[in-house]
Amino acid sequence: MGRELRIFAEEYGVKDYYGEGKGGICHVVMPEDGLVAPGEVIIGADSHTCTNGGVGCFATGVGTTDLAAVLATGLVWLRVPETVKVMFTGRPSEVVTPKDMVLKLVSILTVGGANYDVLEFHDNTEDGIFMEGRLTIANMAIECGAKAGVFVPDEITERFVSSRVTRPYTAVVPDAQATYKAEIEIDTSALEPLVAKPFSPDNVVTVRELEPERIAVDQVFVGSCTNGRIGDLRAVAKVFSAAPDEAVKVHRTVIVPGDQKVFLAALEEGLAAQFVIRGAVFSTPTCGPCLGGHMGVLAAEETALSTSNRNFRGRMGHPDSRVYLASPIVAAHTALKGYICGP
Repeated sequence: MGRELRIFAEEYGVKDYYGEGKGGICHVVMPEDGLVAPGEVIIGADSHTCTNGGVGCFATGVGTTDLAAVLATGLVWLRVPETVKVMFTGRPSEVVTPKDMVLKLVSILTVGGANYDVLEFHDNTEDGIFMEGRLTIANMAIECGAKAGVFVPDEITERFVSSRVTRPYTAVVPDAQATYKAEIEIDTSALEPLVAKPFSPDNVVTVRELEPERIAVDQVFVGSCTNGRIGDLRAVAKVFSAAPDEAVKVHRTVIVPGDQKVFLAALEEGLAAQFVIRGAVFSTPTCGPCLGGHMGVLAAEETALSTSNRNFRGRMGHPDSRVYLASPIVAAHTALKGYICGP
């Protein structure tokens, strides 16, 4: 398959071809490299294509047959979805992340609560949600069944895309008279670190509720298109560096950057060395164990704490394994202690 892709790209003059050593997870690469812009319609052959909605575009996944038709004709058939307005307000504490915000949303809507809807995200928080965090939230729109998750573009969006996108684009914002199927407000100042228990992303509880159970983990995974960006790796390193005893090794931990830029930044900033010294596996960019691919696939009866987006039965390996979902901060504390815990 790799050889066929290389031949195809060369034959048809594909400009943005990411071969070995040039890219990473597409949902991390595309916004970072300016391949998506506000106001555009983005079609991809993966359900987490909705990640790109973090920059204010309509991005959705389709099946391989549909994508073949898009490539051949440049056209796609879509029913106009209904829209659910999601407003993030307040000021989150230092230990509450966008991953916690979206886990709260998934717990409210449930995995089928927004089927074929668009989640229209409004950032009304006091300090604003940084772009990496918006991409994390948009990434898990599909976990509610949504067709897409779109952040209303603003100054944060413009700062991000202006240095990356070189072609003209037109940002689209909702009309003042817009009507919605439903409206949801999430006060981020009232949130605390959350965890999604097996076997569904909407099976959400607070970390505080789980800590007394001291649920032991066989593996911690930090990465994926949800939380494999440099800010996520910095958050893990910050927790590791704050641990009182630098000689303490982490329990089985796999850390996978989302793309080559994240990988290089982790090397240049000394994060990779810190992870390795602590005893973690630090990989080149890949989806890794998120979809049960490689680099940490779970065996029967194993339990993992993952920063990825899905924890359905068998998602990361054996159908008798168990996956809990959480933020990089919770993942780092869990890696140090060996059981699910937070700051």
